Amino acid sequence: MAFESIFNITSQTDFEARALETFNYQYKWNTTYRQFCDYLKKNAGSVQQVDDIPFLPISFFKTHKIISGKERSVIVFSSSGTTGSQTSKHFVQDLEFYKKSYSKGFQYFYGAIKNYCVLALLPSYLEREGSSLVYMVQDLIVKSGHPQSGFYLNNMAELRDKLEKLEHSGTKTLLIGVSFALLDMVEQYPLQLRHTIVMETGGMKGRRKELIREELHDRLKKGFGIDRIHSEYGMTELLSQAYSKGNGVFETPPWMNVKIRSTQDPLSYQPIGKTGGLNIIDLANRHSCSFIATQDLGKVNVNGGFEVLGRFDHSDVRGCNLMML
Repeated sequence: MAFESIFNITSQTDFEARALETFNYQYKWNTTYRQFCDYLKKNAGSVQQVDDIPFLPISFFKTHKIISGKERSVIVFSSSGTTGSQTSKHFVQDLEFYKKSYSKGFQYFYGAIKNYCVLALLPSYLEREGSSLVYMVQDLIVKSGHPQSGFYLNNMAELRDKLEKLEHSGTKTLLIGVSFALLDMVEQYPLQLRHTIVMETGGMKGRRKELIREELHDRLKKGFGIDRIHSEYGMTELLSQAYSKGNGVFETPPWMNVKIRSTQDPLSYQPIGKTGGLNIIDLANRHSCSFIATQDLGKVNVNGGFEVLGRFDHSDVRGCNLMML
């Protein structure tokens, strides 16, 4: 089964077949994941359906080198963290595949990137090395081919002027930014946008008080003069992204899926509409781990979309501390 065929998935049956094939590959070639599965008494013989697949706690990316296969990594993405804290590391063996995943994912929801001018307000990410988000946005800026596309750090007056010129010319624009910077922007330079998609990537990064999504989006909608705020859901440990076009409901591309685990029994699943921990299947994570138990709380709706409602303070999956290797 060709690996890149994940981008041709058209049905749930197809997705499940790819997921089971990926599990068998990673159980065989990922030492850490295999040990975790063995601890839970799960192996290639006992996993017959997607609901049988164990999800590796995301904290393992802080303490272990999570790789499947024998190829060398060509780049290591790392998460942000406070001074002295452990950060997650994602060892990526195929950059071209990462590019294909986020490019096809963006196109799936928004169409060709070349149709946009891309402006990025990501100060906290630009101020450190190893950000997968900066890598993705930089590549999208290049792929847009628009002469006005680019990054902004703290030069918000310049960004305001750029947005006003693009609005005046009717240019289709994507403004992607970290939450605290977008709030700073609208407080200093409120605008009335008509041709711009504003997309927040979440997080105050310790710069401002955390807000619930509704309050954050209300402030941004008023400040930018628009009726909806888009959102991107991604993380260092993933190679794919989910997107929300408003109301905080995220949709995944066909090679990505979300399941909700019980907070009382992390090896069982919640029904539709019930809150629990977010388990992510990202089939693009072929060379690390495609089955990740995040520390986010959320729920799935009847249409398959999901909401993010908060975070656990600590991972709740049994087996998290079984391997202090």
